Amino acid sequence: MKRKREVEEGGRPSRPRPAQHSLDCDQALETKKMTVDAVEGINSAIGKMDSCLLADYIAQRTKKFGGDLSLVELGDMHIPESAILDTSDWNQDRLARALPSFLTHIARQNGRSTNLSVAPTTEGSPHTIVLTGAALRAAELSRVLREFQGKEATVAKLFAKHIKLKDAVEFVQKTRINIGVGTPSRIIDLLTERALNFDHLERVIIDCSFLDQKKRNIFDMRETQQPLMHLLNRPELRSHYTSIESPVRLAFY
Repeated sequence: MKRKREVEEGGRPSRPRPAQHSLDCDQALETKKMTVDAVEGINSAIGKMDSCLLADYIAQRTKKFGGDLSLVELGDMHIPESAILDTSDWNQDRLARALPSFLTHIARQNGRSTNLSVAPTTEGSPHTIVLTGAALRAAELSRVLREFQGKEATVAKLFAKHIKLKDAVEFVQKTRINIGVGTPSRIIDLLTERALNFDHLERVIIDCSFLDQKKRNIFDMRETQQPLMHLLNRPELRSHYTSIESPVRLAFY
């Protein structure tokens, strides 16, 4: 009775019951160590995140590398959940060789152009853009997407390595492109030069599961995350996130 009275009157309080939380992006990414394929160099945790988790994930990375941004500026850079496709139902490993299958899957589910081998008639106006963090990775993805290339449809390499901006501008301006594969910085340059336009764009694929030798993806490094966010927030894209007639959707690969 004495011990019971001590607890009641001033002893150690009972431990509170832990609150129940739904899975958030931090918890999803905690599986990173378990889901990294050391041979293939991918993190399959990204593929298991739905649109809500991905929107939170982008916001957290933006805040991490945008320490000098105000709350208003961070809010202006927020990517709406409605602009992100939920591809968590696609259960294949997100390897380079599986990208054509992934594109076909999401084009059938969401998009005006279901035949990915057909390019818009306007030069320099692709229906699909694939974004990755490095030129070598962009070259690899360009090769696996050649199955969608044809006489009147070019899978374009849009990155800076060994390709001068002047030459890239001339190429894009005279070429019908169905799929453009490149880095955010070069694509920003091509938009600024008015060579590339997004008038027919339907989808942007972000190569996010791929990890470099230090196990980092495109959102884990300031030098790739910031150009990517700059591109995703350009008026050419943001105006289409909420468009009914010509929506553009983001898909994380």
